[in-house]
Amino acid sequence: MTKIIFYKSNGTFYGFEEQGHTGYADAGEDILCSALSAMTMLIINTVEVAYASDVEYDISEDDTKITVRSKAALPEYEEDERKRYAVSGLFMSYFYQLNDMVEEYYKFLEVDVIEKDYE
Repeated sequence: MTKIIFYKSNGTFYGFEEQGHTGYADAGEDILCSALSAMTMLIINTVEVAYASDVEYDISEDDTKITVRSKAALPEYEEDERKRYAVSGLFMSYFYQLNDMVEEYYKFLEVDVIEKDYE
């Protein structure tokens, strides 16, 4: 099972952590795992390239853990309100997309959200 925890600060999404293999299929044939990887990379590349903002990410193959965070989503780090809205919106969209997926793949995905200040 893959567990995804989203981070919010004062109600604003700014990142997430994914851990574990979905177990939907064998490695290399797991379409659910591929979908998560593709969506995660889309977020990283969009924040970094399209929105020209810093995004912190760590991908650890050893313990199957991915952490993605961006200060650009938070007002204490980013002055441009439109950029904050866009970056936070990406994280929020991913949260809602995964919640839709959990309806069908509840044995393979778990999604949660926590309030946590950016560290």
